[in-house]
Amino acid sequence: MSVSITLPRAAAGPRAWRLPAWPAALLLPLLGLLAWAAAARAGWLTPAILPAPAEVWATLTELWQSGELQSHALWSMGRVVQGFAIGAVLGLALGAAMALSPRVEDYLRPSFVAIAQVPVIGWVPLLMLPLGIGEALKIVIIAKAALVPVTLNTLAGIRAVPRGWVEVGTAFRYSRWQVLRHVVLPAAVPPVFTGIRYGLTSCWKALVAVELLASAEGLGFLLVWGRQMFQMDMVIAGMVVIAAVGLVFDASLALLERRLQPWRAA
Repeated sequence: MSVSITLPRAAAGPRAWRLPAWPAALLLPLLGLLAWAAAARAGWLTPAILPAPAEVWATLTELWQSGELQSHALWSMGRVVQGFAIGAVLGLALGAAMALSPRVEDYLRPSFVAIAQVPVIGWVPLLMLPLGIGEALKIVIIAKAALVPVTLNTLAGIRAVPRGWVEVGTAFRYSRWQVLRHVVLPAAVPPVFTGIRYGLTSCWKALVAVELLASAEGLGFLLVWGRQMFQMDMVIAGMVVIAAVGLVFDASLALLERRLQPWRAA
């Protein structure tokens, strides 16, 4: 005689109302914009410190129509793409090598961690000596910004793969390359992509910082030029563009991550 046990279903209570994703995400910026407009209208800060949103929008429109904004943005994005590609590839290779070989990790990780502790901007004075202040300096600084998070997250992601999954692949007579390709790498995608997204964010911040110090074009230079000319509307316009481009970069990587992990989306 078998006895079946049926657990009581949870009572269906009223469903909590919530905003859809994008309206909810836009709520905080909209409130900030309204507060900014109210502060400017009330005269709490002088236009030399905080210009009105309409003035910043007019400056954005003027820069766009003149083509200056697109030119500076393309310079910055080109530098980020080059530096990020170099840093991400090196980070993936280095992180995988340390994760798969304890001997490689013993040799490299102490030095790598020590180098990673020095902020990106801290390398600028030293690298200026052999590289000057040209494009090579900017690419190397941006690559270093991506290298650290990508390496550490790749190392942690591969090491976090459950050993039982590897044993299942071995039981199916997978070769070492097949285990790595079909078991380890797919399982390590989430933490690896976290490192890639964080690395791209670090690249974007490092780019602006290095353009503030040594550049004659780019969005960072646009901020410096606006400050030197006491045009805060230009400075804020540049900050808005930097934030928008960074958001687009991150959203693009998030979309790519979902494409590579269809089972997580499902």
